[in-house]
Amino acid sequence: MATTNDLKTGLVLNLDGQLWTVVDFQHVKPGKGGAFVRTKLKNILSGKVVDKTFNAGVKVETANVDKRDMQFSYRDGDDWVFMDTVNFELITISNAAVGEAGGYLLENQQVMAAFYQGSPLYLELPANVALKITYTEPGLQGDRSTSGTKKATMETGIEVDVPLFIEQDEVIKVDTRDGSYLGRA
Repeated sequence: MATTNDLKTGLVLNLDGQLWTVVDFQHVKPGKGGAFVRTKLKNILSGKVVDKTFNAGVKVETANVDKRDMQFSYRDGDDWVFMDTVNFELITISNAAVGEAGGYLLENQQVMAAFYQGSPLYLELPANVALKITYTEPGLQGDRSTSGTKKATMETGIEVDVPLFIEQDEVIKVDTRDGSYLGRA
């Protein structure tokens, strides 16, 4: 248990049997009335983001989430196999827990895996990854009616909008938070 004064970004709360992570919070002390804490919470399983307000000093139940450094080893059908970098144990994580992060995973890549009561919840990726382009159309400088981007298929299967001058087989940096092109690697 923690009070609303202990809330911080990244803390995992157990509200009504569901796990929520604190995305943003703000302590508010209005001129009239009691103080309160305005939070933005993200449901860990569904990804839904909600705004919730707590009165100051109210106790909230926190969840003990264990975060471990893992290394992606290989795919086994719909499952993903990771190795714990501390004890070298192989752990299988379902496709549902990996989610969209699977589009940025390469073999031997380091990630942070969050576990709650022994079951995997989600993966935390680095801010950006370097991926090789397996297919993209050739871009002609004078042949555009939009802002000058084209689709490129990466080695992991995801598609990224890249500038027209980027060619097939180049390695680029991709932002793992929104899937945007950051530059050449």
